[in-house]
Amino acid sequence: MRRFIPLALAVASANMAAQPLPIEHVLVSAPLQKQEAETALPVTVLNGDDLRRAARASIGDTLGDIPGLANASFGPGVGQPVIRGQQGPRVTVLQNGTSSADASAVSADHAVSVETLLADSIEVLRGPATMLYGAGAIGGVVNVIDNRIPRQRLDGVEGGAEMRHDSASDMDTGVLRLDAGSGNLAFHLDALYRDWNNLNIPGLAGREHDDGHDDEEFETTDGYIDNTGGRTRTLTLGSSYHFDRGLVGLAVSRLENNYGIGDHDEEHDEEHEDEHGAEEEEGGIRLDVEQTRYDLAFELHEPLPGFESLRSTVTYTDYEHAEIEGNGEVGTLYSNETWETRVELVHAEVAGFRGALGLQARDGEFSALGEEAFIPLTDSRDLGLFLIEDWRSDNWIFETGLRLDRDERDPEAASSSKQDFTSVSVSGSAIWNAGEDWQLRLHLARSERAPSIEELFSNVDGSGPEDWIEHAATAAVELGNPGLDTEVSRNVDLSLHWHNGNKDLEVTFYYNDFADYINLMNTGLEVDELPVLAYIQEDAEFHGVEVNGQFGLGSFAGGEFRLGVFGDVTRGKLDNGDSVPRLPPRRIGGRLSWGGDALELWTRVVGASSQDRAGVNEEPTDGYTRWDLGADYRLPLGASELTLFLAARNLGDEEIRLSTSFLRDVAPEGGRSIEAGLRYRF
Repeated sequence: MRRFIPLALAVASANMAAQPLPIEHVLVSAPLQKQEAETALPVTVLNGDDLRRAARASIGDTLGDIPGLANASFGPGVGQPVIRGQQGPRVTVLQNGTSSADASAVSADHAVSVETLLADSIEVLRGPATMLYGAGAIGGVVNVIDNRIPRQRLDGVEGGAEMRHDSASDMDTGVLRLDAGSGNLAFHLDALYRDWNNLNIPGLAGREHDDGHDDEEFETTDGYIDNTGGRTRTLTLGSSYHFDRGLVGLAVSRLENNYGIGDHDEEHDEEHEDEHGAEEEEGGIRLDVEQTRYDLAFELHEPLPGFESLRSTVTYTDYEHAEIEGNGEVGTLYSNETWETRVELVHAEVAGFRGALGLQARDGEFSALGEEAFIPLTDSRDLGLFLIEDWRSDNWIFETGLRLDRDERDPEAASSSKQDFTSVSVSGSAIWNAGEDWQLRLHLARSERAPSIEELFSNVDGSGPEDWIEHAATAAVELGNPGLDTEVSRNVDLSLHWHNGNKDLEVTFYYNDFADYINLMNTGLEVDELPVLAYIQEDAEFHGVEVNGQFGLGSFAGGEFRLGVFGDVTRGKLDNGDSVPRLPPRRIGGRLSWGGDALELWTRVVGASSQDRAGVNEEPTDGYTRWDLGADYRLPLGASELTLFLAARNLGDEEIRLSTSFLRDVAPEGGRSIEAGLRYRF
């Protein structure tokens, strides 16, 4: 069924609407640390009250309503970000500028190991950001920025605590943060605890077919999705020492995450006989994640004559997760041990040019062990060198960039040898301040991406269907291709930005032409009733439009009314005329708020059309309209502040199945829910 909402309802936008100019946020993700209005890169920044309202249990859910972004959910425990229809290995998720170094790029059921509730800001570079962060950023970058290594001196102690409850999954979340300092030393501590139960949904978990009968290949549940509960615990300790010309800092963090991914395979609900002949029922698959991360940062002002600053980071991450089957046995054990170094050297202005030289190096060992391991142990070594420059004249800003990457993949596989890839990426852009209120931005980029481990080597040692190994979490057989070449993206972004007082509007058009696009295609074949998915290469084209605006409507009863509107369209076609699978639908939405000194009231609506352009052997997805309503009340307590917040989501109890999700046929999004909490800051 096709659904949409008229523009009249849309004016009632995501609470993540763009901030009005002048924009004071400095982009940490860009080496020259410009403000948003000083770069032609398509950038979205989420911080302050907007971030606190939007923050959810996953990064994908947090960003999912922003124009150009979507959520690839895999139950409430997993939500990976989608940028302009790109996800997985094409979207790089960073923690303070270096990779999250988990296993989220390998499979859609693996959670991203970053916490939005602990973030100070989230910066999203929409479109290719390979110039700054390498081949994996050909679709975009999400950089989650926190204060684990304090960048500023602090005299005294400040911090906060938060508790919140979400009724859709009976989720309880507690957050603690402390920042302290004295003299040259600064310290940071944060902790998070979250637990939740099965997700409540409107109606059946399994999608009904056109004939009115639900899928008979699995036993679906009614009103909830089984095996979707979980628990998360994180702890981070960090410190920094500040001296006259810079700082040095160290942080250590620990993540433990245990979650179910829903029962979407009929075998998970079958009864089996134990060793005594008694019948026992098996549950679904759960993932038990452990990650320890060490970050070392060094910053130096005027390190050499002619250079303004040196920033460097070294990160070591030890990640491991076990996929535990319903009988309690470990089916597959994934591990990813990664070293990453990033160095940025900003030079002083030369003949009007400002710029930065950079080096990024990564060395990792990825393995999947066990009877269901379909990816061989693989060593990866990546090295990237980049140069970016800008030049300003009157009302113009010009930017250029060049990057060279060398990527190596060395598997322990009998049927495949070491693979080497050399990638070259270039970009150029211009900003024209056409007047006091208008700005025009043009960004051009040619980017290359080397194939990822799973694209190259999934089931590479299987000689035939009898040897292919199921990826149990996705209930599918995935076939890699060692013969894959680099994919090349040619991208054009054109943005028009209008700002006048408390009114702000931005419209962006983009076109992305891929050569040798790597696509995970449903072949239509089955092995033991499991679909066979294969990585293939063919050309593809993406294009779309993004609109984001915010308007002050005047004062009333001691507060100010504000209206936000947003919308986006993403289209993707393969060279053979088929649609690219798992693309987001066309959306339009709005947000109306009233805010005073202590109280803010808001309502928001998002309408998505049906996604009829499904990929080969993929099912279309119905549209939906989601209404949300909320209130924040701030109570000053001397130098501290207590905030009480309440949000009602999906008031219409709509059945929402995200076209970007692998599990859309068996795991819809949550139904009507109430989220309530309190936040204390001092």
